[in-house]
Amino acid sequence: MSKKQSVINKIAQQHDFSETVVTHVWEALRQGQGTMAQFNHPELGGQGQWMAGGMVMIGDMFNNQLKARVDALCQALSPLVIADLQRKPDAAKKKQAQASTDWWPAKYGQPNATGGQNERRYAYFAAAKRLVVEEKGRQSIYNTGKHQIHGFSQQQGALQFNSQLGTFGLGDLKLVKE
Repeated sequence: MSKKQSVINKIAQQHDFSETVVTHVWEALRQGQGTMAQFNHPELGGQGQWMAGGMVMIGDMFNNQLKARVDALCQALSPLVIADLQRKPDAAKKKQAQASTDWWPAKYGQPNATGGQNERRYAYFAAAKRLVVEEKGRQSIYNTGKHQIHGFSQQQGALQFNSQLGTFGLGDLKLVKE
């Protein structure tokens, strides 16, 4: 048994999730460089996302106990995934190659969160106070102002965001020309 598999088995037992789910979250965290994850698994409440710093969303949105377990699982795996990425220089090279395919303006660096559905995708840059939304190949850039976005959802075509100021939509943000 590999060291990684041994760690996954141990964490699965500690957090009362299957090894399959822990592996699923591990890979989602790898995609998010260890600081965020997007996942879709029934044992995790369906579709969901996690960001370091406390943002957790799961499809079973009123199941606070499951949400807490998912958060604890991601918090346990995050430093292990980051350490694993740092040990593997090939992963860093692959990430650099991927950076050239990033669809958002390079001047913002790496986003704090990304997501999308159907023909719409978004990238949030907390330090720059910018939200980049691309729909059908057309980019729009919004100033997020005082909002520190920690949750995203898309229902019936409308993007909704959660911040320390509450829930809001794109219409509540100022479109900027840069």
